[in-house]
Amino acid sequence: MKFLLDANMPRTALALLRQHGHEAEHVRDLGMGADTDASIDDFARRSGLIVVTRDLDFADVRQFPPESRPGLLVLRLADASTASDVVAVLARFLSDTTLVGQIPGHLVILQSDHARFRPPLKP
Repeated sequence: MKFLLDANMPRTALALLRQHGHEAEHVRDLGMGADTDASIDDFARRSGLIVVTRDLDFADVRQFPPESRPGLLVLRLADASTASDVVAVLARFLSDTTLVGQIPGHLVILQSDHARFRPPLKP
């Protein structure tokens, strides 16, 4: 899969995604570190990239309907979470390849102990 990390994601998450065999870019490396959410979303859609972010604005399904996107992965963690905390939560999620394979067309709200998919996954 191909991912685009938002400016609020640590660079160590970039390395983690690559270690799991995924392609990954960071908005800062693309000169987009100060871009708006809409600009990042547009670039991700045109490039077929799943956005990985801690920005809860991306969880607004009215503004960013997941069905029309490669996928959105929003980490909902405490503000005081360290880069290590973020990477640990992401690593647990990435270890479940079945869930990772379900990202396209979904918004995934990833918390420290579970992941919620919108629209919900079909049984």
